[in-house]
Amino acid sequence: MNALAQLKEHLATIADLDAAAALLGWDQETYMPPGAIEARAAQLTTLARMSHEAFTDETVGRLLDEATASLGDAPYDSDDASLVRVTRRDWQRATKIPADLVGRTARATSLGQQAWQKAREASRFEDFAAHLEEILSLSREKAEALGYDERIYDPLLTEFEPGMSTTQLETIFGDLREQLVPIVEALSPPKRTAPAHHAPRPLDRRFDEQGQWDFGIKLMEDFGFDFERGRQDRSAHPFTTAFAATDVRVTTRIREDFLPAGLFGTLHECGHGLYEQGIASELARTPLAGGASLGVHESQSRLWEILVGRSREFWGHYYPLLCRAFPGKLGDITVDVFYAAANTVCPSLIRVEADEVTYNLHIMLRFELEKDLLEGGLAVADLPEAWNAGMKSYLGIEPDTDADGVLQDIHWSMGAIGYFPTYTLGNLMSAQIFVRLREDIPALQEHIGAGRFGEMLGWLQDNIYRHGRKFTANELLERMGCGELSAEPWLEYIRSKYGELGGVAL
Repeated sequence: MNALAQLKEHLATIADLDAAAALLGWDQETYMPPGAIEARAAQLTTLARMSHEAFTDETVGRLLDEATASLGDAPYDSDDASLVRVTRRDWQRATKIPADLVGRTARATSLGQQAWQKAREASRFEDFAAHLEEILSLSREKAEALGYDERIYDPLLTEFEPGMSTTQLETIFGDLREQLVPIVEALSPPKRTAPAHHAPRPLDRRFDEQGQWDFGIKLMEDFGFDFERGRQDRSAHPFTTAFAATDVRVTTRIREDFLPAGLFGTLHECGHGLYEQGIASELARTPLAGGASLGVHESQSRLWEILVGRSREFWGHYYPLLCRAFPGKLGDITVDVFYAAANTVCPSLIRVEADEVTYNLHIMLRFELEKDLLEGGLAVADLPEAWNAGMKSYLGIEPDTDADGVLQDIHWSMGAIGYFPTYTLGNLMSAQIFVRLREDIPALQEHIGAGRFGEMLGWLQDNIYRHGRKFTANELLERMGCGELSAEPWLEYIRSKYGELGGVAL
């Protein structure tokens, strides 16, 4: 075999190890008995170490050099040139991290996730604090191993969003916050004058769990999620993982007393699942078989959940089906009132249940806290107090319990320091991409209003999904004709939609 073929064979073995670890991780969050956590931590530690050692072997570096030479002037966007380019970027990063650190991190996060889940159920942050201390220590060790020019947060951030820096994020978030806070103040309940605010609140009624599950499955099927190549299950925190484009696992959580939790959570994770199922089969078992970045991935979950799933056109079609799915529950509520209720702007405690206007404020708070934790400006013991103070400052509300506050997200227990900012970046990208979608598919809103998503899904597959990790987020945006990352399309969308809904000039 030539060098490129040898490289692909070696990378395929590593991909199989990573898929096995991902399957064990999915099982841990869904069906694993609690007593198995020590054994599962050991298994994940072994797989993580084996994968890392295989990937950082000097053979990979040699094959990358030989493959680069053999490719010559191959086009930048070809699969082979992209494979070598992205693998080299990953390899250069991975070779800086000791295998022992990878193994210790896998064990700490496996135990940490279990501890977080129990602490959340008991609403006792102190039961998770020691685990978070260890995870932060390992994250600092990783950042130092990777190296950085300015901020210790930078190398962790770029793992999830290549090319982004802490300073850039602070600028983007600062500008966005300056424009967003007045919008939130104008739309929050005391100042909102639209009739919908005073109407009955249909989303607070009780909807049986099985009915919610069945309706969510129906929407996923209509969007184009292939249940021959994927499935949905329940978990404490909704997530999506893929072991291959032909095996994509989506999870959700359902609350009988709050319809949006399961309904929109399902649509959100479905967006992630559609991305994974759309990756070209030619990229399977290579480092290219994944999302371009977590920001791009989040752009798709938010696009399907928000820009489609919370639109007036969408509910014009699906509201009658929802009424039939829950007989006697919504007979006194019109589609216009339901649409307004599904888009009510009101500061709330839980990020995953927040409206789309206040959502980014939740992310900014988490970004500031984890940055301060990592840089040493905030002690873990002081985190609950800092969280509550931040919620009061950003959203004017304060949680009564740790479960509704500092313990509500799984990410820190997973060691995903640097992950949270990608949620806001994804929101911004989603609006830019949706503008382009409407330009290329003039009848898009009519399609959504008829429950037809094939052309839209095909466009997304052609322009984003099939490429996997071949391009960075900025490269994808440029290739689609969206221009550089910008908050303006998202802000314009928010002002237009919620100015009309709220009866205020924004």
